[in-house]
Amino acid sequence: MDWSWAVATGGALSRRQRRQLLTPLLRTAVAYSATRARLAVGRRGSGGVDLDALRWPDSKLARAAEEEARETCSADVLAHCYRTYLFGLSLAAIDGAAVDEELCYVACLLHDLNLGDPTPARCFAVVGGERAERFALDHGEPVDRAATIGAAIGGHLTGGQNEDLSHPGGVVSGGAFVDVTGTRIDELSAGWVDSLLTRYPRHDFKRRLRTYWASESAAVPEGRARHLTRTVGFPLLVRLAPFPE
Repeated sequence: MDWSWAVATGGALSRRQRRQLLTPLLRTAVAYSATRARLAVGRRGSGGVDLDALRWPDSKLARAAEEEARETCSADVLAHCYRTYLFGLSLAAIDGAAVDEELCYVACLLHDLNLGDPTPARCFAVVGGERAERFALDHGEPVDRAATIGAAIGGHLTGGQNEDLSHPGGVVSGGAFVDVTGTRIDELSAGWVDSLLTRYPRHDFKRRLRTYWASESAAVPEGRARHLTRTVGFPLLVRLAPFPE
């Protein structure tokens, strides 16, 4: 289930692939349960990148991606994209994973360009990944780096991607999982999370994401969004995420 598969199939899962995803999804579910248990007893880590000292990627591509995201995404999705990058970067630091900050930043900012605008029979992450790959090429990026951005976006819904934060797909997936379900949020400082949400408010994201998800699942019945709903009750996990909205 790599980038070539995503482009060729639009993200449609075969029966065998649905079975393959059960194991990583089970690991994610176990991690989610562990997070909820630690939160219930007040156990929190101290993770979180320094928001005041952070040096944001400032390359030509990074600036263009930020402009594209601001022009394209709704307020709730745009803030989610920034939070995804900061959550992912923080988890990578906790895991001791070295990351290409420019590629991760661009992939996070552009990872939901098509969320809420479903394409029949073609996953929003794949369509968004293709769009981001073309965007990177149009801005002078080498073919391999543009493909890495596309693959990171196209693969962020695939179970298990969030387990390795040494590549952009892992950062996008890991950061997004924190923001939509709260998985691993117990490893981050509560005060740091509060500061992050003050800078990048959620704008009723939990409710709006469930609406986007329902539309995506209806448009792509063999896709990963619907598979996540069927196997782990994804909309319920979103609703129960440890955020007020």
